[in-house]
Amino acid sequence: MTPTDSISTIQRPEGELRVDLPLYYKEGFFSGDSLLHPELKGGRFGTPGDPVPYSVRGDDVITLLLLGSFLLAVVSYSGIRGFFTRQVKNFFTTPHEGMTVMTETGSEQRFQLLIVVLTGLLFATLCYFYSLSVHGDAYMLPSSYYLILIFWALTEVYFLLKMGLYALVNSVFFDSKRNGQWMKSLLFIISLEGLLALPAVIMGPYFDLSINKIAIYIAAVLIIVKIMTFYKCYIIFFRQNVVSLQIILYLCALEIVPLLALWKILDFTANSLKINF
Repeated sequence: MTPTDSISTIQRPEGELRVDLPLYYKEGFFSGDSLLHPELKGGRFGTPGDPVPYSVRGDDVITLLLLGSFLLAVVSYSGIRGFFTRQVKNFFTTPHEGMTVMTETGSEQRFQLLIVVLTGLLFATLCYFYSLSVHGDAYMLPSSYYLILIFWALTEVYFLLKMGLYALVNSVFFDSKRNGQWMKSLLFIISLEGLLALPAVIMGPYFDLSINKIAIYIAAVLIIVKIMTFYKCYIIFFRQNVVSLQIILYLCALEIVPLLALWKILDFTANSLKINF
């Protein structure tokens, strides 16, 4: 008896045929496998294409981060707009002994500190763009976005250490009034640095600016900020007792060296976390 002989055919009254297949026609070798799903379609149609390369402007997380940074900068600036304008007007004014120290309200202090925190985030984002351009996007992290958090933490530690070193050194050589003037000027300079860096962070990914052009702009911002720092330091501390070598050593030890150390630490961190194939 052949397998075909076991197929039974029943004639229905309507003239239709119903064929009952045996069990071995319905079940195969892999019928009991839990991974077998014949109801699902397999394979693909057409020719597979090349995957779209990663682009910062197509990244939703980076877009939300930049949008949030812009809104935070606008809100913070609106909170200290009056104080910021007074700081700009009085920045190049030579302070006198009997001159009243400019004060700010508690909300203005909070918004100014918020801009300082935002400045660290902006520079961390710029370092992230640079790392993607130089080292690629393969890192020993659950996500490359963690690299922004690491850069942000290192940048904020840099700002805290910088202010701490200034407070420690100035308390030894200068009086408290000058130290207060300098700390307010330093917060203003850092806030201005963040506001000047904001266009490069936002416009760079969406206007196809190369990393070299962004680096040139940021270098120009840093040079302008350092010149302003040198000038304000001279006006507050060294105007009455001019010692060229002293001010150069002072600012190199507290401005140039920490900045170069931060850059080397950020580059070393990105290079250490990179996956080498």
